[in-house]
Amino acid sequence: MESEMTGNVSQPLTCNNDSKSRIDPYGFERHHDFEPYKEMMNDYIVVLNRRLMRWSKLLQEKPKVEKNLTVKRYVRKGVPNEHRARIWMAASGAQERLESSPGYYQSLLAMEHDTKLRETIRIDMHRTFPDNVFFKSTAEPSLQRALYNVLLAYGHHDKAVGYCQGMNFIAGYLILITKDEEKSFWLMDALLGRMLPDYYSQAMLGLKTDQEVLGELVKAKAPAVGQLMAQYPGIWTLVVSRWFICLYIDILPIETVLRVWDCLFYEGSKVLFRVALTLIVHHQPEILRARSLPDVCECFKQITCGAFTLDCHNFMQKIFTEPGSLSMATIDKLREKCRKQVLEEESGQP
Repeated sequence: MESEMTGNVSQPLTCNNDSKSRIDPYGFERHHDFEPYKEMMNDYIVVLNRRLMRWSKLLQEKPKVEKNLTVKRYVRKGVPNEHRARIWMAASGAQERLESSPGYYQSLLAMEHDTKLRETIRIDMHRTFPDNVFFKSTAEPSLQRALYNVLLAYGHHDKAVGYCQGMNFIAGYLILITKDEEKSFWLMDALLGRMLPDYYSQAMLGLKTDQEVLGELVKAKAPAVGQLMAQYPGIWTLVVSRWFICLYIDILPIETVLRVWDCLFYEGSKVLFRVALTLIVHHQPEILRARSLPDVCECFKQITCGAFTLDCHNFMQKIFTEPGSLSMATIDKLREKCRKQVLEEESGQP
């Protein structure tokens, strides 16, 4: 699969309600939960239409997306799919980077490619969303080509990261929403390069640090759960590393993930902690019933499923209320403390 210079990967999103295929508007086959999903969408479509009218009016009046309280409130209430790529690009600074680097993405694709990088990415192609009709190699056109290009370009752009598992799912979601390779590439740069530094580097220091930060936040906001978790060293890596590394892809329902990403691109990484804390605080009774390490792990799987997370509109309201106040200053302070601890543990220092 050689790279080719291509920008737009326009692909219509259609919902197939046929009982045999049960495909959602993003191309995912939903064999097990199509009925609850359909019920939720019947109610949610009313909210979406209302948000679309308000967003369209706002963007008509102010075509340049600015960061202010009105836009922040609108983002928290949800960005309609029609405007998602535009809002994500503007809020994250990706649009600015794209405009200041004309032809850069194409130049990355045109250069001579590292053989090991190409092979590593190629291996993951068929593993990326095997239940999505648009990513099947037999699809016409298949989004595998666009996915390969974005990952290859990013691997050359950020040599310290190159490619690691988890990035394919993030790039895949970005392509589904933006339908554009170059925009997906610059959004990857915003996420991996600026919002989540060291999440995807070889040592994954940023990821390890943030898992411990969550542990500290749980001690403060749900002390009984913090006490339970303290019995199991290394537990946070076991139960939440996939939450953070995949930015909740394949953990939460897709509509909920996209709503989380709306806020992530606008407000930054503290949103990831709000989501995790809401899941934990809301499900304290179930977690506290766990009597062993396997019980805890199973419970953390279960709390991401069901009606609470499927109802994305209600869930997003909860993430800004249930965990209480959570400032970036608090997170930065905890990151400094936890990063030091992680480095000391890894170097074997007391």
